[in-house]
Amino acid sequence: MRKSRAKKRYLAPDPKYADQLVTKFVNNMMWNGKKSVAYKIFYDAIDRVSEITNEDGHQVWKKGLSNVVPEVEVRSRRIGGATFQIPTEIRQDRKVSMGIKWLILYARKRNGKSMAEKLAAEIVAASRKEGAAYKKREDTHRMAEANKAFSHFRV
Repeated sequence: MRKSRAKKRYLAPDPKYADQLVTKFVNNMMWNGKKSVAYKIFYDAIDRVSEITNEDGHQVWKKGLSNVVPEVEVRSRRIGGATFQIPTEIRQDRKVSMGIKWLILYARKRNGKSMAEKLAAEIVAASRKEGAAYKKREDTHRMAEANKAFSHFRV
């Protein structure tokens, strides 16, 4: 076990929007340490979102991300030889992290030409409360609701 808790590292804000959340998103999207490529993809996607919705792309992305962020999740816990799915509330930083990862995952699974197009489509869908990432959030909430009877087993 650790002697002390690891210090929280704070990210530098991104150059265009001066937003730490954008940097976190780009870091999750990045492959093989190619951050400049990831930034280009993200900014292209935001520009496409602006064209599609005729609104500020950054605001649409924030709205889409907040729609995808889950409130509760189920965790497995063994009690008396049986495994129960126990609904638990999620810490704020984990919520955001899960939302980001789901947006990127389901954008990659979409069909389209470039990653920027796929990401833009997923962001627009999430802001309209549709798309695969939003469905994942709804499924997670539904699972937690179904297992509410086991919430008294919470640690």
